[in-house]
Amino acid sequence: FPAAALEPLQRAYARALAQYADAQWAESAQGLEASLRLHRLLRDSEAHCHRRCAGEPPEAGDPAEQPRAERDPAWEWEREMRLFGRLLRRAGCLRACKRELPVFQLRYPPAQTLRDFQRRQPYQYLHYALFKSNKIEKAVSAAHTFLQKNPKHEMTLRYLNYYKTMLDVDEYLVDLEAQPYEPIFVRSVKLYNNGDFRSSAADMEQALAEYYKAYEDCLAGCEGAYELQDFKDFYPAIADHFVSVLQCKVDCETELTPNVGGYFVEKFVATMYHYLQFAYYKLNDVQDAVRSVSSYMLFDPGDTVMQQNLVYYRFHRERWRLQEEDFEPRPEAVRYHNQTATQKKMLEFARQFLQADDEMEVDGGEGPEAPDLPSDSEFEGEGDYEEGFFAEWWQEPKTKGDKDDQ
Repeated sequence: FPAAALEPLQRAYARALAQYADAQWAESAQGLEASLRLHRLLRDSEAHCHRRCAGEPPEAGDPAEQPRAERDPAWEWEREMRLFGRLLRRAGCLRACKRELPVFQLRYPPAQTLRDFQRRQPYQYLHYALFKSNKIEKAVSAAHTFLQKNPKHEMTLRYLNYYKTMLDVDEYLVDLEAQPYEPIFVRSVKLYNNGDFRSSAADMEQALAEYYKAYEDCLAGCEGAYELQDFKDFYPAIADHFVSVLQCKVDCETELTPNVGGYFVEKFVATMYHYLQFAYYKLNDVQDAVRSVSSYMLFDPGDTVMQQNLVYYRFHRERWRLQEEDFEPRPEAVRYHNQTATQKKMLEFARQFLQADDEMEVDGGEGPEAPDLPSDSEFEGEGDYEEGFFAEWWQEPKTKGDKDDQ
């Protein structure tokens, strides 16, 4: 990232919005694109440092790592010291890592600004600024990027359909914030629908691996700077911070759900194992098919078709020489399922037992004042529009298993 282009994200974004409000369209578009690059740098840098420090091993002989009687109340202080010892080591690692990266030497943006970028709000301004700058191709990509997270936003849909009257938009329908696994998943589904099960399975395995990487990065990004809102006692303050981080981590699953043809792919991880099960069966790789079914069942245990598939595989286990361990779900699926389930349970506990109170509230930082969003003035007299950019190729497997094909 060019050193000359580094500046606080909040300042860059506020300046771009001010230029937008003044109808300085070209300058605003450039500023919005620069702020998006700064946000990407900040997000990737957070993930880098948290990945680097997540696996910090304990130091040899560290007294905080020496266990005593785990359930003896007399040693509660030692368990607490061990916990905070690990926290202090990780904090020290993070501080050292961030000292090396110029982006962390700048003023950290307030939470509201980060939420705007997470919701892709800058793209709603960007597409209109580009349109007014007569850069229609780039405006299409910016509008499409916003719609990938906000597929029912009528005004942006209306603009996209308006752009379609000006040029052939298909090649410009690019998600500028797409995760690496998204195009791989789409390609795998297309290969699956075309009957190329071997290539489809290979791509879906790659999509799974890339998704799990993106998930870990999302979790890491939740552990960035914390905005102090209240004056509280020690333990309530720690609990509040932890719950805010936990909420962010629970939201990662939704945040990473791809939008395919205007529809979010529900139970995305389960869906990938769903496709793998069918593809592997078609390839006569029954062992991997069974493990994919078992992995799928972690996320949707009530699926009756998949339950029948497992019964079918067990009934014919001797035919395929399946061992009991072949019916175990894949390790990465177990890890992801347990992690997400535990996070949700803990967050629900916090909602029930850690009610908000009114302890000495202080003002929190706010994002820049937002100008008016694009209006419908461009469309006076244009008539109705259609939300017609949904992909026709998207479909789920007609069956979730293959036992009826015998």
